[in-house]
Amino acid sequence: MMDMDILSQMIRDTALVPLQEDYGKPLVRLREPQAPDSSATIRSLPADAIVIKVDAFRSPDDIFKGLHGECKRADYVIISAERKCILYIEIKRTKDAWNQIVKQLMGTQCFIKYCQEVGKVFWDESSFLAGYKNRFISISHTGIPKRRTRVKREKKRHDTPDRAMKIDWPHHLQFNQLAGLGA
Repeated sequence: MMDMDILSQMIRDTALVPLQEDYGKPLVRLREPQAPDSSATIRSLPADAIVIKVDAFRSPDDIFKGLHGECKRADYVIISAERKCILYIEIKRTKDAWNQIVKQLMGTQCFIKYCQEVGKVFWDESSFLAGYKNRFISISHTGIPKRRTRVKREKKRHDTPDRAMKIDWPHHLQFNQLAGLGA
């Protein structure tokens, strides 16, 4: 069974963000859950992309103490089997402490690893979500009138939460740019 088919069966519709179209190409508008006037639009998504609102997953604070940030989660995950890529995205209306954003991205990575194990065990697919590139993105200043998009990225790939790509005042975000796949 294909990864996207398993995800479609696994994740409730209420936790998914529907894709829209602009000039025949898929796009998604991501909104900051606590600030409805705060959003970012990502264009040119792969046709098979699935966007998950990770905040729809109840916080595990009934079990974990949360002393090390293990109950935190970022806002969204975008998964594409076609591009073999998972984008972990945290959106902030203004800005937040970097260590808090890193913990949110780490918590979302744990959520995806949990989904991966569920697919392996309950769908009997040992290669479910295997071999995907992980990309971590922090998007801030989304509720402030748009200025020129500023991407702060080190020379290293944004493949761990602590090396996430930082984007301020998002304007024209493209999936391939965020995924580090070129134009």
